[in-house]
Amino acid sequence: MQQGSKLSERKKKILQYVVDDYIETAVPVSSKSLTEKHLQNISSATVRNELSALEELGYLTQLHTSSGRVPSADAYKLYVSELMVKDKLSDGELDYIKKIFLDKADNMEEVIKNTTKVISELTSYPSVGITAKDNAEKIENIKFFRYRKDQALVLIVTEHRLLKDNYINVPESMSDEQLSESETVLSNMVKGKTFEEICCLEPELEDNFLGYKNIFVNVIEALRAYMHSSDDDVITEGEDKILEHPEYADVGKIKNFLSVVTKKDKIMSLLTEDGKDIEINVKIGSDGYEDIPEDCSLVTATYSANGVKLGTYGVIGPTRMDYQKVVAVLENVGKVLESILSNR
Repeated sequence: MQQGSKLSERKKKILQYVVDDYIETAVPVSSKSLTEKHLQNISSATVRNELSALEELGYLTQLHTSSGRVPSADAYKLYVSELMVKDKLSDGELDYIKKIFLDKADNMEEVIKNTTKVISELTSYPSVGITAKDNAEKIENIKFFRYRKDQALVLIVTEHRLLKDNYINVPESMSDEQLSESETVLSNMVKGKTFEEICCLEPELEDNFLGYKNIFVNVIEALRAYMHSSDDDVITEGEDKILEHPEYADVGKIKNFLSVVTKKDKIMSLLTEDGKDIEINVKIGSDGYEDIPEDCSLVTATYSANGVKLGTYGVIGPTRMDYQKVVAVLENVGKVLESILSNR
């Protein structure tokens, strides 16, 4: 296939118009509509010839011989990487992003949860996300709270977040004073150590943890469970927004789409492949991504703050999605998120 950089400037401009118009109208684009709307200085015959050439190169397809053309997966990828005009968010949209994040700036867990909500609200597409796990993250403190006679809630405070929802078994005979003492011993032992270092501490157990071996082992298991990515790390938002798009008037397509966004293991495998920067990553189902329906695209970005990877977030929707808006939202959410968390 001819690369986008080798296309003539006129072919690129015509392809950009085709993609823009098809995204806007969901109607196959004809040479007549292109000539009337964008290319008044070029003859219809020339435009038809360029469209035929772009079709031969694999950038356009024709659903019927009498109909206009629609973009292929290659056209959308070239459009996102080279052709589309970058969109700008309004002041109101930027203020909305900042307000949502600033309200929760002291709780990174809540900030991360709100990321998918912000993306879905501003793009009008379903959004997906997965939080990042960092073996080098250091623990600052550990707290125990008795929940039942034989169970305690463990709160783990790291340099970047608060981990909760971890419960450990404790002996019923253990007094509250003993539980508090074990908390102090464990906190002193793990303070300043990374997750990875703590998970390798077992050989030192007998010497350093005295009579609280079982509690120590349970906390280590809770940390290991946290470090292991699971379906619980996947966040989805706005699945019903897919119904707003004409492609999904078909019940079969809706079922196909929901089969992806309701299966978190599929989303996790799609999101964990991405890189380390806000760089936009586009995956299109017809490219052979078996977990993405053929008529869908997944556009993602990976966010970081203070050098710490926060997670990968994005939008899943029809191949004919508004990439200009989606990319603008993903880039600006990443920038605001990084700025707020870096200045906490």
